[in-house]
Amino acid sequence: MNKMGEIRHFLDLNDIDPDVLKSILKKAHALKAQKYNPPQIFQGLSLAMVFDKRSTRTRMSFEIAMKQLGGHTLVMSMDEMQIAGAESVKDTANVVSRYVDGVMIRMSDDTVLKEFAGHCSIPVINGMTNKTHPCQIMADMLTIEEKLGSIAGRKVAWFGDVNNVSNTFIQAAKIFDFELALSVPLELKPDTLPDHVSYCEDPIEAAKGADVLVTDTWVSMGQEGKAIDKFRHYQVTPALMAKAQDTAIFMHCMPVHKDEEVAQGVLDSTANVIYDEAENRLHAQKAILAWCLEEAGVSVSQSSFNFGNA
Repeated sequence: MNKMGEIRHFLDLNDIDPDVLKSILKKAHALKAQKYNPPQIFQGLSLAMVFDKRSTRTRMSFEIAMKQLGGHTLVMSMDEMQIAGAESVKDTANVVSRYVDGVMIRMSDDTVLKEFAGHCSIPVINGMTNKTHPCQIMADMLTIEEKLGSIAGRKVAWFGDVNNVSNTFIQAAKIFDFELALSVPLELKPDTLPDHVSYCEDPIEAAKGADVLVTDTWVSMGQEGKAIDKFRHYQVTPALMAKAQDTAIFMHCMPVHKDEEVAQGVLDSTANVIYDEAENRLHAQKAILAWCLEEAGVSVSQSSFNFGNA
């Protein structure tokens, strides 16, 4: 059962029962198999999409996901809403809840997003905050399983900075039963690490035997001018990939800064799966929406479509 209660918010992986997340992932595989014949399960339903920063993959994947499954979308920037002006978060949440069936918000402030969700009577999906990025990691799990089979027992190695994506990989390691080797500058090492997560200051040690090598930009939006010299030791290079399994894949949630966090040689290699990963945002988003909106009257087990549960 969703720990948030009857309303199925998708805010952080840790908020949701692991079996539910695995079920959502299974649905994502099934929905991708129906890529060219998507079931119309969202007829009459609307999703509000709110952004405080520019977006390519989050905007397109959620909008197309909702529309391909028969629903509607409304897109707004934060400065178009009263939540950014004179109105309280509570009032905005209550009003939005009367207009649409669900909300996807991509905003920097994780605390405000959680406050907003707490006042909503409809599902709220975390499209990304500065703290976590759960939808991205669901797409990453989908990609790994597509390319390598079950994620359970695999080794994932993360290189570079500590950010919302690495934070969510840390959450995912225990949930999906994989080993995560975190290779970042010592000064950025988290104070505590949960089971399934280890710290390797040496990137070569982290890469040894890894099934997946993953990184992200060293300078996120809003961090322009940030010093990056301390990260150069953690660039994913062909030499680093060579320390991993022969079948290892390279992932990056994009946008990519070539020859900063990843060398061009890796991007040109067959290990590079970043475009599959980007596409899988669409299919993971469909499955997340289906789970969140099921209580809104959506039948995700109608006879015209089998999610793969049978």
